Amino acid sequence: MKISSRFTVAVHILALIKIEREYTLTSTQIADSVNTNPVVIRRLMGRLKEAGFIDVSRGNSGAKLLKPLDEITLFDVYKAVEVVEKGHLFQIHEDTNINCTVGANIQSVLEVILESAQNAMEAVLKGVTLDSIVNKILVNNG
Repeated sequence: MKISSRFTVAVHILALIKIEREYTLTSTQIADSVNTNPVVIRRLMGRLKEAGFIDVSRGNSGAKLLKPLDEITLFDVYKAVEVVEKGHLFQIHEDTNINCTVGANIQSVLEVILESAQNAMEAVLKGVTLDSIVNKILVNNG
């Protein structure tokens, strides 16, 4: 199972708005950078707006950041666009054979481990700000 690309596209959008802040970026221009359809960008920008990260105006007035990127973590973006509830990142197969030793016990054993794995991943995301992502992009660009 993969986490939807909505997460990384949303990070891309925020980084692009920050790096190209001198320009008015439309959803079409952002879509060109992401290499996707502007409708996908508009949907994600709607979620980022609901989260209070950006302001979006109709037409060609573009998007602007409402919150400094050092105040937005990857976890914040993840929660804004993924909507994965606590303990639900992994889906455990259901309807196992309860007459089998493994089938009767696998779910309860895996639930604890997989919830711990989700918590660990989320802790990593909480420790990374969008500002650090932008800085790494700029360093890589030379």
